[in-house]
Amino acid sequence: MAGGMGTLGGQDVVAEEVRKALEGTSVDWRSRIWEAFLVLSLILSFFFLTWLIASQVIASMPVWQERGVIDFLTSPTSSRAEAAGISQALFGSLIMMAIVSLLALPIGVAAAIYLEEYAPDNLVSRTLNTIIRNLAGVPAVVYGILGLSFFVLAAEPLTGGRTVISGGLTLAVLVLPIAIIVTAEALRAVPASIREAGFGVGATRWEVIRSHVLPYAAPGIFTGIILTMARAFGETAPLLLVGAVAGSFATSDTAPFVDRLLGPYTSLPTIIYNWARQPGADFRALTAAAIVVLLVVVLLINAAAIILRNRYARKW
Repeated sequence: MAGGMGTLGGQDVVAEEVRKALEGTSVDWRSRIWEAFLVLSLILSFFFLTWLIASQVIASMPVWQERGVIDFLTSPTSSRAEAAGISQALFGSLIMMAIVSLLALPIGVAAAIYLEEYAPDNLVSRTLNTIIRNLAGVPAVVYGILGLSFFVLAAEPLTGGRTVISGGLTLAVLVLPIAIIVTAEALRAVPASIREAGFGVGATRWEVIRSHVLPYAAPGIFTGIILTMARAFGETAPLLLVGAVAGSFATSDTAPFVDRLLGPYTSLPTIIYNWARQPGADFRALTAAAIVVLLVVVLLINAAAIILRNRYARKW
């Protein structure tokens, strides 16, 4: 037993000596400096994020203390700071997100499935992929000009002009290239052996995609799509071009649903933009409160992405 322990101890010593010989005795200062730089960048990013959130929460405290959360969330827009709320902005943002989820997401996923699983690798498919990636980098205000030209003016008989429908369609076009890209990347990450195993037992291409490829790629698809929704939720510039009201308007929360769809509308980022331009401490507090609500919604969307990703990752 003692001999065995001695042999094991000797092996550990030899292994340690080999490791030192391979690594060398000198310290790699460039690696240490680079590692310190990365850690410092992480600390600074966390500091600024914490400072931003804390400053907005502190600035919004007068709104929560004087009016409460429910009153602020359910009150309509108003030119008077003491009566202004974000109910109309929340309605507009949620309706536009519904339009985006019903149009851009299914079309984006379907287009990515075709390009990755069905389309041959030729000049046409490579050109389409290049165009889609370029469209994803186009500034949002350009999509606002597109929405103004097409959805507001050319398609006014269908959309009603400057309505929440035009805003939702504009955001759908804006995020469509991003939805295609994130879905395509998730599909591309699926190992080829999974497809080959399905084909080996006689499954058709669609059966392989439906039963094997999509479930395996689901965590990446859900994560990318929900983060895409968060991007659309925070857009302001294109909505200002397609008619989002940067102020108060008369349509009330009790008006018929169709009237609210075809009447004036606004969104949460637009309200923040409008209140930030107003003078006075009251509007600064309202701006901070609206920013806090926007941050909470975005954090909830990100949390949903993490939950969905972990749920499907455990299955596979």
